[in-house]
Parts: sequence; structure tokens; C-alpha cells
Amino acid sequence: MFAYFTWLSAGPFVLAADPGVGGGLLQFLILFGPLFLIWYVLVILPQQRQRKKTQEMLSNLKTGDRVLTSGGIYGTIVGFRDTVVQLQVSKEVKLDVARTAITGLQGAEKEKESGSAPHKEGAKARK
Repeated sequence: MFAYFTWLSAGPFVLAADPGVGGGLLQFLILFGPLFLIWYVLVILPQQRQRKKTQEMLSNLKTGDRVLTSGGIYGTIVGFRDTVVQLQVSKEVKLDVARTAITGLQGAEKEKESGSAPHKEGAKARK
């Protein structure tokens, strides 16, 4: 019985474990090369584009822009200091937020659609 296991371990298993010189690297590249390419195209490129778009938006902020912060606060920019932006969220309420906390601009079309018009109608209906 011991001879059977010795013959089995010295057979094709030894040959299969030794792919030859350079064959393992070629197989690795053929298998993982397309996977790395797909990962780059699906994950890394869109992330780089989004980061570039966000950096461009932050560098082009100006007074009077209506913005949304990462905390969900809408406000209008009234002032800038180094890395701080001052937002006016109500008539008498001003907040200082980090420039990097601004996640997006609210366009003029969105302001008309989701602005104060429905709230005024609701307030009139309640009176």
C-alpha cells in the first residue's frame, strides 16, 4: 500500500506543479491583465473624473451661488475666507462651512422647481 502512494505522488502531480520557466508569469498576465483593465475602466477612471469635476466646481464658486453641503444644508454663498465659505441659509442666519463640505451647486431651474413657490401656496391655504 505504501508503494501505491509513492507511485501516485511521483506521477503527474510533480509535472503539473512545475509549469516551466516563465510559463507562470505568462499565465498570470493572461488571467489578471484583463481583470486589472476592467477594474481600471469601471472603478478608477470614473472616480478620477468625479474628483476632477468636484475640484473644478469648488474652485469656481462665487458669491451668490446657491449650494448644497454634505450635511444637507442649502445656502447662498455670501463670503469666502481661506478654506471657509460663509453661507446664508435664512435672512438672519449665516453659517461658516469648510469649502470641501460643499457637494454641489443648485441650478436656477432646480431653484424654481423646488423653491419657495409650493411653500407659499401651502401657507396661503392654511390661513
